[in-house]
Amino acid sequence: MKNGVYGILKARFLIEDDSIKNWRFIVFLIALAIFMIANTQRFEQKVFRINELTNEVKELRSEFVDRRSELMKLRMESTVSEKMVAKEIFPSTVPPIKIKVKKIKEKSFFDKLWP
Repeated sequence: MKNGVYGILKARFLIEDDSIKNWRFIVFLIALAIFMIANTQRFEQKVFRINELTNEVKELRSEFVDRRSELMKLRMESTVSEKMVAKEIFPSTVPPIKIKVKKIKEKSFFDKLWP
């Protein structure tokens, strides 16, 4: 056991005659580690991007709600009438009247021939 641990510490498995197998495995492990690190990096970038977009959506939604409430306030009759007073336009005191238009019935071809 002592010779085995001492051999590993001295890295004799890398310089022996059949060490080419060991080198291939080590290179494979290094390539796998690099691939995993790159994959993790891309995943974290996507997570950060998703968080940024989520925050942007929240900000835009709150801005939309603010603008909508502001528009509703501006559309109120009291707000409009206050702004029209400056231009000397006042709300009507007389209620509106519904105008009815009677449609003239067009005579058919036979009615035009024989009245």
